[in-house]
Amino acid sequence: MPDLGRTLILLGLLLVVAGLLVIFADKIPWIGRLPGDIYYKSDRVTFYFPIVTSLVVSVVLSLLFYLFRR
Repeated sequence: MPDLGRTLILLGLLLVVAGLLVIFADKIPWIGRLPGDIYYKSDRVTFYFPIVTSLVVSVVLSLLFYLFRR
């Protein structure tokens, strides 16, 4: 049962960090505007696909999870 408590505390901390990132994301100018992100705008259509930003976030999270697992 202590493992469940630790897991819940860790998930709560992760939610707090995710919430802070959402709140302060507009203060970080490079998030979502990296070279390689696809952005198309015409008169009627705007398409945005942050592929490079997604890859960077994925690599950072993978490294963090790898370090915490050890």
